[in-house]
Amino acid sequence: MDLYEKIRTLPTDPGVYLYKDADGKVIYVGKARNLRARVRSYLLEASQANAKTGTLMREAVDLDYILVANEQEALALENNLIKQRKPRFNILLRDDKTYPYVKLTMGDRYPKVFVTRRLRKDGGAYFGPYFPGSLAYRVVDLIHRCFLIPSCKVDLNRYHPRACLQYYIHRCLGPCVEGMTTPPEYAAAVRDVQLFLEGRSDELERQLTVRMMEAAEQEHFERAARLRDQIATIRQLHEKQRIASASDEDQDVFGYHVEEGLLAVNLFHIRNGKIVDRREFFWEELPQFEAADEQPAEPAESREQQSDSLDAVGFFAALVKQLYIDQRYVPRSILLPVNFADRETLASLLREQSGHKVEIAAPQRGEKRSLIDLACQNAKQSFVQRFRVLEPSRQAIQETLADLLMLPELPRRIECFDISHIQGAETVASMVVWEDGAMKKADFRKFQIRTVSGVDDFASIHEVVTRRYSRLQAESSPMPSLVLIDGGLGQLHAAAEALQTLGLATQPLASIAKREEVLYLYGQEDEPIVLDRRSPVLHLIQRIRDESHRFAIGYHRKRREMRDRDSELLTIPGVGARTRQRLLTHFGSLKEVREATVESLQAVVPAPTALAIYQHFHSGIASDSRLVAIQPGSLSSP
Repeated sequence: MDLYEKIRTLPTDPGVYLYKDADGKVIYVGKARNLRARVRSYLLEASQANAKTGTLMREAVDLDYILVANEQEALALENNLIKQRKPRFNILLRDDKTYPYVKLTMGDRYPKVFVTRRLRKDGGAYFGPYFPGSLAYRVVDLIHRCFLIPSCKVDLNRYHPRACLQYYIHRCLGPCVEGMTTPPEYAAAVRDVQLFLEGRSDELERQLTVRMMEAAEQEHFERAARLRDQIATIRQLHEKQRIASASDEDQDVFGYHVEEGLLAVNLFHIRNGKIVDRREFFWEELPQFEAADEQPAEPAESREQQSDSLDAVGFFAALVKQLYIDQRYVPRSILLPVNFADRETLASLLREQSGHKVEIAAPQRGEKRSLIDLACQNAKQSFVQRFRVLEPSRQAIQETLADLLMLPELPRRIECFDISHIQGAETVASMVVWEDGAMKKADFRKFQIRTVSGVDDFASIHEVVTRRYSRLQAESSPMPSLVLIDGGLGQLHAAAEALQTLGLATQPLASIAKREEVLYLYGQEDEPIVLDRRSPVLHLIQRIRDESHRFAIGYHRKRREMRDRDSELLTIPGVGARTRQRLLTHFGSLKEVREATVESLQAVVPAPTALAIYQHFHSGIASDSRLVAIQPGSLSSP
């Protein structure tokens, strides 16, 4: 069935939908309270204007769906499918850090105590999670010292001839050797550990006091002294907890910072009113996240300072689901920098999952907003440390660059050129500008190559440099501090020849070669500049070069799209203007349509039209009379 026809026949019930590509691989998973309305929104022109949604719909050829009873089930199923299938168009939580639990192996004859990060249904008792992670290890160490329950790897299902060192340093009751302890005595110690880990300090203290008095009456003074020390330790811990619990409830607070497709998120864990740990997440080259099912609860302009190619609403909707659904522990309050439409549904699901009330909020003022602002400040610092490690001042970078390239003054403005084409077709050029420490996008320029035919990057660079700086001369505008060329020696010499023709032989000029990442300074080509891979100067040059390359590629794609609009598709019987537009929108270019199989084409157009298109672009096959006998949908690309 045609993908568009399939979408029109979807039910209006809650559920989860899965987009698949031509290979049958799931590329996107989403959920909806109304499947038909939600999935049909992907066909709207406004939705496909989004870069991610447009690419998704060009690659999707099939759609599956699963109906559920309500929105909560849809949220849980969506989360599970994303974790299982890892679709590339979904936001994926790549940080696999989990907080530790303390485990009692209750299924063993003599239970042990361990620190673990994995929860299994194995009959064991799990306590936690512990923030920070080191706290779990300190708790287990306390259990060894006070309750003498081991965490060794010795097989306790049988007796051994002698005890290990842990017994002799008084950190184990010695269940590995017959006669050192009895099952009732060991079971009592395990019950004490359970009470301790469950936080039932008052009950544990009462039981230990009774046993201490009994041991003293029986003149078992060593056992009484050990019980006395346990009581003292528990009282100390109880007093600390009482002080901490005088303040607020458990909270998780999110903050983020994003620049140029790079994202840093900070998550603060607040327990009993104190920040006990901070967790960091990072994403590089983050795609735009389209979330038509989520409606922002605050004006877009209030989030604009953080937006920078990130739909924060859709991003945090995806992140919070992956972090908390199916987790054993969920705090009572989750504070986010943005709101999203599924907030109440997700809170209800987490409430059922955890057994207590869960609030998900995006406060705009007050003390809670201050916590979010603090998390955002820390996220910015994390961003700097991760993506700009030990970045020196802008002036220091400029001074180093001026020294390396022997510039007469500190570089205030750098203009960088790049050429883009595919086998000589639709050759274009770009110029990007770095000025006073930042990219100045208002001064970016695009060039369509006019005088060069075929593949000739050197001639193309010559043309673009000539056009750019002849215009600056005509306007009496100042020249840049440095002209940077994306390329090797050939491109460098082509640009130098163009500048000399204009009488600008003294203009500072350099190029950066791809892959080798070597700088060539005109006039010093025999001594290329090789910078350390971690050099901030190299990072600056690479950033400018990469922006130039990105800008050129973007312009080249637009030129190709304009060319493809007047394509030969209209000459094929059964293909009109609307069908041509659907094909180009779905596949992205005429080349992709040409290479598509009949099965892929049938996802967009009816079977007879798909067969006609395939025959048109495979004339050698089309001339074979046997092709006529092949049923639509059974033919694959050779």
